[in-house]
Order: sequence, then structure tokens, then C-alpha cells
Amino acid sequence: MKVSRRNLITGAGTGALASLAMRGSDAAAQDRDRREQPGTGSFRPVRTLNGWSLPHRMRDGVKEFHLVAEEFEHEFAPGCKAKVWGYNGTTPGPTIEAVEGDRVRLLVTNHLGEPTTIHWHGIILPSGMDGIAGLTQPPIMPGETYAYEFTLQQHGTHMYHPHADELTQMAMGMMGMLIIHPREREPVSIDRDYCFMLHNWALHPGTYRPDPAIMLDFDLWTFNSKVFPAIDPIVARTGERVRIRMGNLSMWNHPIHLHGVEYFVTGSDGGRWPRSQWRRETTEIVGVGQTRDIEFIARPGDWAFHCHMAHHVMNAMGHVVPNTLGVDQSGVEEKIRALLPGYMAMGENGMWEHSEHVGMGHMKGPPNTLPMMGGAGPFGTMDMGGMFTVVSVPPEAQ
Repeated sequence: MKVSRRNLITGAGTGALASLAMRGSDAAAQDRDRREQPGTGSFRPVRTLNGWSLPHRMRDGVKEFHLVAEEFEHEFAPGCKAKVWGYNGTTPGPTIEAVEGDRVRLLVTNHLGEPTTIHWHGIILPSGMDGIAGLTQPPIMPGETYAYEFTLQQHGTHMYHPHADELTQMAMGMMGMLIIHPREREPVSIDRDYCFMLHNWALHPGTYRPDPAIMLDFDLWTFNSKVFPAIDPIVARTGERVRIRMGNLSMWNHPIHLHGVEYFVTGSDGGRWPRSQWRRETTEIVGVGQTRDIEFIARPGDWAFHCHMAHHVMNAMGHVVPNTLGVDQSGVEEKIRALLPGYMAMGENGMWEHSEHVGMGHMKGPPNTLPMMGGAGPFGTMDMGGMFTVVSVPPEAQ
């Protein structure tokens, strides 16, 4: 490019944000006729849970996307908001979709108060486009716009994130999915294509800004920066082939379990694997920095889909709470109420009663803090939180 990648559009980004009006992504979009044709590069768009795909414009044969790094308010679920960092007003940032062989230009405008970059995780590209501050490029300073440009040489499920002050910027929510569709028609066609990002947050009870200094003791575990019961369901019709793409930029590994079916693990950031490499599973560990694709044939029912680390399906966990299992708390409740009005002794026989009392409004927690477990189901409280949603498949008659 003749224009400098540094100061390309100083302070730009406001006009490009008009595309935010297009962020709404309806599951019904996946009901459109298939648009894949051999060699044309057209594709069926993915459906990002609680998210959207970034529009592009064609300029001199190049697909041009525009990301704006900025701070904004984000809601994890009703009753819990935080000041976070992300792209174009969302965390994770919008999903970027393109086709193998495309020439892409990705403009990144920095509206943060510190320098940043973007690394295109797992993408084969020139070293100068890899997004490592100080090694492959100068940092993108506040108010500057930087242009990354390269030709996509592969297909698969990929991610993007900063490689500048990573600990802070990723802890604050700066990451996103990058889906590269194959140019040729896939030999086994997909009816529904979903994606989401696995992440964790340290939002201490009663606070409004994530703590980037936490290494392990996180209290919010999210699918696409939402916790149950605010995570979108995965919807399909009976007999449809469903693909779910997952990326993990959290600080922990996640064994992702789907009830009701045996699925095949079929791909990663290395693309859709040859069929001889597919594995039949019901639980697949998605390691830190990895992506995984799973595929299955939808069966009627409401099927739980979640991380199988038990504390990853809870919200606002306390890591230094004394163990009250089996402890007779007779007489303790009244004494503590004198110091803490409204206190209720719980936990002698387990924590089920906690969600029941919170759900009925008997016990209020700290401001801006979710109960550990909740969610109303057809048979009562579900006692779930965090990385949990439902694959919902209505009977064929419906």
C-alpha cells in the first residue's frame, strides 16, 4: 500500500460505526437458501451467540473491514454490567467472516487510552502483519488507525486479539472470532453454523470494572461474554446438521459437554479436518488459545450444553467462603443479623436453597452482582450459571 499504515486515518472510526446498526443477527438468517457454490467463494454466514458479523466494503478488489478498539458498558446478564474494552461497542468484537483466497484489509482504530495492536491468531500471513507490538510493527497509539492487509491462504475457525499489554487488554474483553470459509463447497454440508468465544472475568462483588490482575480466581465464566441465563440458545430443526465453532481465549481449559447426542469433533484453526480424523465425543476439551468445531445431527428436545468444570457453570463465586456443609448454625443467624441485617444462614445441607431464596427475593446480594446459580426452567429453578446454554430442537410436527 502506498499510504502509511501508521496514521492512516487519524481519529477515524466514527463514520464507520454506522455499520453497528447491522449488528443484529437473527437465528432465522440460517434458514436462508444455501449460497455455497463450487469455486465462487460464497458461503452460509455463521450465527454468533449474542453477537454479530462485521460488514465489509469492497475497495479495489479488497474486502475492507474496520475495527474500533474502545471502552464501553457491557451487560453480562440483567443485573450485572461493567466497563469493558472491546471492538465496535461489543465484547467479544464482531465476528469477521471471509473466504479462503480473499484479499482482506483490516483497519484498526485505537480509541483506548493506551497503545494496542491486533494479532490474527493462527493465520498464515507476512510477518509484518502478525500484530506483535515492537517486534513486527510499532504499536497503534491512541487516536491512530493502522492497516493490516494480506491474502487468506487457509480456511477454518480462528480468533483475533491484542499483542500489546495482553494481560490487561484481554482481561478487559479485547478478542473476537475470525471465520474463514473454504472456497470450494464442503463435502458434508452444514445446515446451521454457530460460533462463540470462551472467556473469564474477575468482576468482584459490588464492583463495575474487571480486575486484570487475577490469574485463576475468576468469578464470571462466559460464552461470548454472557452468562446463563442471558446466553442465546442454539436452535435447530430435527435432522439438521449443526456445527458449533468455539474459540478459547480465557485463562483456563474447558471440557465442553453436549447432552442428548454424540457429536463429531471435525475441525480447528487448521480448518475442517479430513473425515478420517473426525472423533466421536460427548465432551471435548478446548484448550487455551485453541479453537474446536463440533458437528451433530439435531435430535428433538432441550439439551444442556455447558462446560463440565462445575465452578464454570456458576456466577459470582466466592473463593474464600468458609465451608458450612454439615455445620449446625443454630443461634448464629441472629447474632450475625445484629451486625448484618437480612443475613440468612445457609449451606448446612448444600447450596440449593441459596438460589431459591435469591430467586424469591428473600436475600439481596451486593449491587451489580449476580446470584451464583439461577435460571427458570419448565420444572423450576435450574441452578445454573456461567458457561451454560440450551440446544433447543422442537419436535418435527412443530
